[in-house]
Formats: sequence, C-alpha cells, structure tokens
Amino acid sequence: MSKRRSIIIRGTARKIKAKKTGAFALLDTLVRNNTRYIFGYPGGAILPIYDELYFWENRNTIQHILTRHEQGAIHAADSYARVTGQIGVCFATSGPGATNLVTGIATAQLDSIPILVITGQVNTNFLGTDAFQETDVFGITLPIVKHSYKITDADDMCQIISEALYIAKNGRPGPVLIDIPKDIGSDLLTNYENTSQNTINNLIGYRFQYKVSKKLIANVLKALRTSERPLLYVGGGAIASNAYRELFIMAHVFAIPITTTLMGKGVFYEKDPLSIGMLGMHGTAYANFAVSECDLLIAVGARFDDRVTGKLDLFASFAKILHFDIDPAEIGKNKIADLSILGDVKRVLQEVLLTHKWNWEYSNIPIKRNEWLANIAKWRKAYPLIVPTQTNHLLPQQVINSIGNTHKSALFTTDVGQHQMWAAQFIKCGPRRWSSSAGLGTMGFGLPAAIGAQLAFPDRQVVCISGDSSIQMCIQELGTISQYKLPVRIMIINNNFQGMVRQWQEAFYESRFSQSNMEKGQPNFVELANSYGIKGVNVSNINEMQEALKTYKEYAKPILFNFIVIEQVNCYPMVSPGSTNAAMSGITYRSDELEILQKYAETDANLDEFISIKTEESKAAEAAQNVSNKY
Repeated sequence: MSKRRSIIIRGTARKIKAKKTGAFALLDTLVRNNTRYIFGYPGGAILPIYDELYFWENRNTIQHILTRHEQGAIHAADSYARVTGQIGVCFATSGPGATNLVTGIATAQLDSIPILVITGQVNTNFLGTDAFQETDVFGITLPIVKHSYKITDADDMCQIISEALYIAKNGRPGPVLIDIPKDIGSDLLTNYENTSQNTINNLIGYRFQYKVSKKLIANVLKALRTSERPLLYVGGGAIASNAYRELFIMAHVFAIPITTTLMGKGVFYEKDPLSIGMLGMHGTAYANFAVSECDLLIAVGARFDDRVTGKLDLFASFAKILHFDIDPAEIGKNKIADLSILGDVKRVLQEVLLTHKWNWEYSNIPIKRNEWLANIAKWRKAYPLIVPTQTNHLLPQQVINSIGNTHKSALFTTDVGQHQMWAAQFIKCGPRRWSSSAGLGTMGFGLPAAIGAQLAFPDRQVVCISGDSSIQMCIQELGTISQYKLPVRIMIINNNFQGMVRQWQEAFYESRFSQSNMEKGQPNFVELANSYGIKGVNVSNINEMQEALKTYKEYAKPILFNFIVIEQVNCYPMVSPGSTNAAMSGITYRSDELEILQKYAETDANLDEFISIKTEESKAAEAAQNVSNKY
C-alpha cells in the first residue's frame, strides 16, 4: 500500500466514527488490505455492518455493488478474483441470504478461487434457538470452504478478518466464510489494534512454504531431457501462481507441447505452435491423442479431474508422470505420480529452469522429440476443430467463433453447457481473460461473473457467452448491470434446449428428451433486456450476425444479443464417460490413430465395439475420398 493511501485510510478511519465497533474493525481491515469492491445484498442481521459501510462509501474508500440475488453477489466476487488474482469479497444476511450463497461457495471451492464470504447472523443470545432467519451456515458450508469462523467477540474481528484474507489466498486458494452475529457488529471495541498480513505471516505462524531437494530437481531434469514424447498438462494452479512466463520458457527450452484444462485456459499463448488446446471430454482430438501417446506427462497445478482423464486406468497409461502441485492432498489422489514436487508451481518451475541453466552440457534434446512434434502437427492437420456453416441458418460454433474473432482482446465469461465447451475450443485468450465455472459446472455463473470482471477492468471489453437455459438462472442481474452502467456484451446462444443435457439424452438415453426443451415459457430476451434499459438485438442468420457484431463492436453500453441457432447440434469431439481419451465420437479416424485405439483395447475390451464402428467409418470415408479423387 502506498504511503499516501495509508494516510488517507487512517484519516478516513478517524473521521468515520469516534467509537469503534466490530463493524468498523471489519471495514477498516478490508480497506487496509486493498479491498476495492464488496458484492452483496443487505438484510436484518447484517444491518450494523451495512450501516458502517454507509460512512466508508461516502468517503469513497470502498464501493458496494448491490446485486439482485446473493448468488449473483458471490459469483461476481468469484469472477473478480479469477481475473485479478485478488480476493473477492461478498456480504449476505443470515438465513436465506446465507443459504443463497451455498452454490457460489461450492463453485469457488471446486475451482480454488480466493473469496471472503461475510454472513450476518442472529444475536449471540439467540444462537441455537431457531430464531427468525437463523441457519447454521457455519455447519452447512463446512465441506465446501477452505476455512470458516464464527465471531463471538468483537475484539477478535480484526485478527480474524486478517487471518481469513491470508488463508484465502495463500497455499491452495479457496473460499473462507466468516459468520458475524448482529450484536458483534454493533459491539464497541475495548482495544482496537490493526493486524497486518505481515503479523499473520511472521508472528502467528501460518506457513505455505515447501523446500525442494536438489536431488528431486535433478531427477525431474533427467526425465525432461531424456523423454522422447513429453507433454505438459497444465491446470488452474498455474494461473493461481502466475506461472505464465515459466511455462513459456520450459515449453520452448525443452520443446514440450502443452495442453491445458478448462481452468488452465489462457495460461499459455494459444496460437503458439506448442499449444495443442484443451484436453479431455470435449478437448481437441490432437490433445487427446497426445496424452494417450506421451511417454512423460508433466502435470502442473492440475488435479486429474474425471472430465480430463476419462477412465483413470487408461489415462496416459504409457507415460511416466511428474506432478507439481501446492496441495499435498492432490498428490496421488487420483493418479499415482512417479515423481512429485510439493510447492508453489511458479517457484518449482523457476528452480527447475535455474538448475537447468547451469547444466547446459546435459541439455541435448533426443532426436525423437522432433518426430513427436511432427506427429502432433499431423494430428492437428488431420483432426482440426471445424467451424461448420450453413447459408440460411446459424450454427452455434459459427457464432462463437465469430464472437472470438470480433473481440480478440476481450475478457470472456461463460455459463455452463455446450456453449462453454465451444467457447473453450474456438476462443483464444490470454492469462486471466477467461472466467468459467469448471469443477462444479454452475449454470447461472456467466452473467454475474461478467459483472465482477467488468468492475475489475472497466476499460476492457467483457463478453459473456451464455445459453438460453443458463442465462435464466441469474437473469435478474441484468438489473445490476443496468444500475452500474456496465458495458457488458451478453451473447445468448439460443437453441431452445438445455443443450448438453439434450446431447447426452441423444447419446446415452436413446433420444428420450425428458424435460430438456426450454422453448415453452421462454421469455423474449430482447424485450426483457429493454425493460432493464439494456439494448437487445435478435440475430437469426449469417448476414445479421456479421452486421450486428460489426455495428456494435465498440458499443460503450451494455448490450444483449439473442443468436437464434439450429437446435440439435452436438459438441464434438466427445470422449464418453469412463472411456480412454483416445476414443472420441465426432471424428473419423485414420489407420494410424486406429492403431492407438487398438493398444488401449488390449486392456479394455469395452473398446472393441467402438473400434469396429470407427473402422467402418474410416473405410467408408476412404472410399468416398477415392471416388472424389477420380473426378
């Protein structure tokens, strides 16, 4: 914090109130820790805190963003944290206000996002009496927080808030909840002394530091140098540790291709020749072939999630595995690593690169490494991500690809479903320019996430890509966007279905589309946007799309586009749950890649039928190509 800002805060604190309360200690600590925004919704039990907030806002030391629902508040705080790397803060009252946060807390926990959740609670003398709007949010949320507190003494407020901020961000990030009874916010402090982050770090004894032995680093380097087919598999931990530069250097120094998870998207320049996109259920074919054929898999800040691995026994089953992660619970949890290093992945990579720098005599890369890169280039050419087109109708891939090409430097938020996967496939973005619910898959995340992102970067274009189903989960946040005049671009990919649900029903439930059609009762999204004072545009064909995206490219106000797309379009490639990543629907295999499948079939008889179908498809495609070549 700058000296000038520190003086302003101290001066503001003196002017706000002569008598210091628990609520004062809360706001003072947040401001001293550079909290710019609080996302929230008031209610009875948290009113003492909101009353104190009134004075701090009037002094322009902090700003509260009034969302239309507590879930919107916590998603906005979550997204603010994702795109800035700072801690998001949200407020809610007791009872239903607190329980409305549960989905958002779980979303942040599954994706390791640092947020501070402040909930009001009934007076301490009413605790446990089933008083009006009393719920045990401390107990309810225990499985889905990194840590939690219930404050019973106002004098503890400052230290607990400082501890919570430290815990949320250090180590593996995550949400921390603090439940504050109403009277604690109003109670006068007997002795107020600010607790700084340095005090927490140096005196109280919290530590998130790990030492790595030189021998372990030497073993890692040996594996990197001798491997013929290495692959970097990078997750959200690399984003959290800001390891972008180190990954870039490692990939290029050792000539290692890199694939990312949904959470790791943007950590590596996606147009780099070494980038092979996202792997997993809806990853690129070339990424899935690469992970199936590699002989060394370097997992960096990734947790071997089931949507990435498919059947665990068949995931990278021919590879030696290196695992770098800050959380000891993740090492060996899903996949046993041959070598593992515990620590901040940025520092781990720095140590590996620094040690390598002083040992250049051992840095020759195997000749077969070039063959590996050539194979990946062949897969990329043979199995590209295709943007289909139709003359009179819009296809969702076409729309999303056009959005990405129009807003190349934008920050993107998404909801969950087919549009999320297509956005991950077709949109290229940089570090912290992608905000999407990955682990929990929370529909309704995208719109409030755009609010948090836009407030974090008011001068940057923010694009929210959603579906006609997801957008309705938190559509009331159009009111928040309107109130604060946030120039968010809302892109609804409207296919009248819960698109991914419909695709699974088609693939695995014999096309019994039970309760997945959303056409009946669907609002007129353009008129709904207009009712909030937001411009709305309907788009139903290619010409309209091109014209609308061009016309409103630099539009400086919030705007909603309703893209009417063909309904029953599936998202491919797709790895069926419980299968190897090499087995993908939606692509036509060549003979070389059928051989990869055959290798996995030796340990998984369930692949036999899939291979038989794909072999026939391959023969038919080859025959058609031969006929085409004759003419």
